[in-house]
Amino acid sequence: MLTPYDWVYGIAVLSAVALSVIAGLLAVSLFDLSSKRTHLRAWKPLIFALVLFALEEILGALKVFGVWRTAWLTHVVPSFILLFLIMALLRQINIARGCEE
Repeated sequence: MLTPYDWVYGIAVLSAVALSVIAGLLAVSLFDLSSKRTHLRAWKPLIFALVLFALEEILGALKVFGVWRTAWLTHVVPSFILLFLIMALLRQINIARGCEE
C-alpha cells in the first residue's frame, strides 16, 4: 500500500521530469540561434548541460520508481554537466573581455 508520502514524492518526480524534458526541448531549439549570434556562443555548452540535466532527471525518475538502477550513471552525468557549465562560464568570460569574436 502506498502512503501519501509516496504519492507526493512520485508526483514531484514526474513533474520534475516533465519540466526538464520541456526545458531540454527549448534548449535544443535555441542551439541554432546560438550559432548565429556571437554574444550567445556561451549558450552552446550551456545547452548541452541542460540536455544532460534532463537526461539525469529521467534516469533519477527511473531509479525512484525501480524501473532501472545504475549507480555509475547518476555520478558520471552530473560530472559532464559540471564540465559543460565550466566551459560555458569560461567562454562567457572571454566574450565579455572581447577576446572571442
